[in-house]
Amino acid sequence: MTISQKRLKELENLPENAIDTSDIPELDASFWEKAKLVKPITKKAISLRVDSDVLDWFKSQGKGYQSMMNSVLRSYFEHEVNTTKE
Repeated sequence: MTISQKRLKELENLPENAIDTSDIPELDASFWEKAKLVKPITKKAISLRVDSDVLDWFKSQGKGYQSMMNSVLRSYFEHEVNTTKE
């Protein structure tokens, strides 16, 4: 989702009392008791040789094709890790 610079300025200048938060529940102590810190997985830049037809297909999927490739690899990785634990 993209947002225009004009709309960003409008939101930036919106007074606090004009923001409707009625549908957002308060976070009480029980929420924080169950909360856990989840650190993002860092990514590393690598050089990888991939078959040209595979790369072409991923690129044809549009913007974010490298993230999609990472998701496919992660899915395979998680499957293998879970399979070897059984």
